[in-house]
Amino acid sequence: MLVLVDLGSRVYRRGDDPLYNGLGSIHIIATCFVSAIYCMSQKVEKPVLSGQRIKTRKRDEKEKYDPNGFRDALVAGLERSGGDLEAAYKYLDAAGSKLDYRRYGEVIFDVLIAGGLLLPGGLVSMDGESPKTNTCIFNASEDMETMRNFEQVFVKLMRRYKYLEKMFEEEMKKVLVYLKGFEPLQRIKLARMTALWIGNGCVPPSVLLVLMNEHILKDNLALDFVLEVFATVKAERGVNTLVTALKKGQLEGRLLEFLPLNRRSEEVLASSFASRGLAELLRLHRAQASQEARRELTQALLEQLADERPVRDLIAELRDMAQRHSIPEHEIVAIIWQCVMSRGEWNKKEELLAEQAAKHLRHYTPLLAAFAQSAKAESALLTKVQEYCYENMSFMRAFSKLVLMLYKSNVISEEVILKWYRDTNSSKGKMMFLDQMKRFVEWLQNAEEESESGEEED
Repeated sequence: MLVLVDLGSRVYRRGDDPLYNGLGSIHIIATCFVSAIYCMSQKVEKPVLSGQRIKTRKRDEKEKYDPNGFRDALVAGLERSGGDLEAAYKYLDAAGSKLDYRRYGEVIFDVLIAGGLLLPGGLVSMDGESPKTNTCIFNASEDMETMRNFEQVFVKLMRRYKYLEKMFEEEMKKVLVYLKGFEPLQRIKLARMTALWIGNGCVPPSVLLVLMNEHILKDNLALDFVLEVFATVKAERGVNTLVTALKKGQLEGRLLEFLPLNRRSEEVLASSFASRGLAELLRLHRAQASQEARRELTQALLEQLADERPVRDLIAELRDMAQRHSIPEHEIVAIIWQCVMSRGEWNKKEELLAEQAAKHLRHYTPLLAAFAQSAKAESALLTKVQEYCYENMSFMRAFSKLVLMLYKSNVISEEVILKWYRDTNSSKGKMMFLDQMKRFVEWLQNAEEESESGEEED
């Protein structure tokens, strides 16, 4: 290995030379020392690397975040429009090439809604040269024509600068949290504008979920706000748009949560919504609540069946849940059938399946009978059996045997079976199942005729 050591004007070798030894090392060190003193005396400058340029990247030269300065510029431009919303939009459109909308999008919406920078709690900051403008929603008239004019400013601005759409959704979540800090008339204006924004898709209906906050729920603030929003959407866009919006935001089952905790009841909700002409939402809410209750009941029953709870206990608990959630018997008996059949492990041989299913069901006939106390409930159960056998092809030939077992167990009555035969509710497998039941129905009819003739003779 060869190593060259550059010491001033001399080059020394190290490596393969056998003459290189300790004495040579001392000599090299001494030479280095002398060369260093010589360089210092000559004031030799350190060499500068050539071919490199030190650049400062633009992204490293970040400007200081200055929302007040941005607001001042924005307010000054809006004030020059003199309250003319068309002129205000033209200014906003042109200013986007000069002002940093991407960085200060939140400030734009603060100014357009409240006139200036919103502070936590809903107050407007008065720091700066031009802290506030009159060209804003809170200073506008609350009539719907004015509100619609403001709507167009927001719509056109977000069409022009698409990246503002996501910022606006986040801004609305923040603004709604400050609801308590606004004046009553400002809340009405904001509610009407929110309705227009939900109607045109500027914000999703789910932004209203931020109102489910304890400090907003108090004094009916959240309830009054959503009632104004819903009533305005219905008036401006129609009830179908309103219903669609609630479903999209998954609000139809959560309307009770907009009420204060101490007044949270179906009666108060019904009274509040009816007073604003929102009966359609009440029906939607009740249907959703019933659906949720059915899901809850189904899950509870599946868990109890898995735990092999006694049938008498199941009957008591199902009755309690049904009464609490106002679920009718004909729906409960259909749920019972669905849950009980989901617990079965069925033989693949069709000739054995009917007997196996009948044996499995026989254990639960007291449970089915407890909720099949009306002709409507019996009919619902019979239809459920029909649809189940049709949808599970291996059960197609088991239908008549299952119905006969339910008849003998006093779950389904003769009258319901005859009515079903004459006027089947479901078309699923209708012809095949009618053919299966033909002989049994004929036997029932003959027994009925014999009974009637016997009564006449008596």
